[in-house]
Amino acid sequence: MSIVMWQIYRLAFIDNTSFENTEAHVYISTGSTFQEVLLDLEPLLKNPESFETLAYQKQYAENIKPGHFILRKGMTNNDMITVLRSQNIPVHVKFNNQERLENLAGAISRQIEADSLSLIQAFRDEEFLEQMNLNRDNALVLYIPNTYEFYWNTSAEGFRDRMKTEYEKFWTENRVEKAQKLNLSKEEVISLAAIVQKETAMADERPRVAGVYLNRLKIGMLLQADPTVIYAIKRNTNDFDQVIKRVLYVDLETDSPYNTYKYPGIPPGPIAMPDISSIDAVLNPENHSYLYFVADVENFGYHKFAKTLAQHNINKQDYIRWLNSQEKSARIPAGAGSQ
Repeated sequence: MSIVMWQIYRLAFIDNTSFENTEAHVYISTGSTFQEVLLDLEPLLKNPESFETLAYQKQYAENIKPGHFILRKGMTNNDMITVLRSQNIPVHVKFNNQERLENLAGAISRQIEADSLSLIQAFRDEEFLEQMNLNRDNALVLYIPNTYEFYWNTSAEGFRDRMKTEYEKFWTENRVEKAQKLNLSKEEVISLAAIVQKETAMADERPRVAGVYLNRLKIGMLLQADPTVIYAIKRNTNDFDQVIKRVLYVDLETDSPYNTYKYPGIPPGPIAMPDISSIDAVLNPENHSYLYFVADVENFGYHKFAKTLAQHNINKQDYIRWLNSQEKSARIPAGAGSQ
């Protein structure tokens, strides 16, 4: 084999990977130069110079593609250039239970190229919100928690628009009909589901809790949900990092449309991002006559339900006695569940 042929063969067809694992993930940002790409690749290559030479020969250096690429151990320069040129691999983006658009933007920015600032700007875009008949208070309803496939280099607007599509797919004809039978809008369903989500971590109990709140709405009773008070306090103080474990009687006076002890009906927006199980719990509530519930100290994680205030007060006293025996605290929680 001539020296020239050998050099061409060495450049193109000899293993040039230096990583120990079976594969290496490479993320190339939009607008990256070849030198920036080469700098990222250098730790993965035995001979960066040979890769650089072939990249120029194959004109990859002038046609950088952004995205997520997977290089496999034993690849040649030719293999790697082929991958980097045409094999942008989607990533799995997962999110749930975010309290605000800001939290969602932060979570998504750790999974795709778009940064949190561009994401929050896209989420709050007034023209987009008007098109969706939403506002900043209820814009969170658009983002249905799940795991989705995205190209890593998806823009902030691209992510938001894809979520719009997923939202519209989620609201099937069947779900829309169920919401209409409850006399609730899609946004109200999700806002109520957020309260259900906060009240119980037990998915099998959520239809029963949803039934309580729907019963209250039917008779014009205040929802009186402790999680809405906690959210109202955080929103009023603009401190969403604070941890509030108990709602006290003084907290019930918090002036906020999110405080369901003071204001009737469903809050103007969700107090958190509910799981699909919570949304479907509202759409498929348990049919019962309960109006009250409180934590069940004999079955942790679940609640005791009552049809009358008298029975609820008995159940509530059981909970308070247990709470005092555990913490020896004189501070009596106001809600102890749902009043």
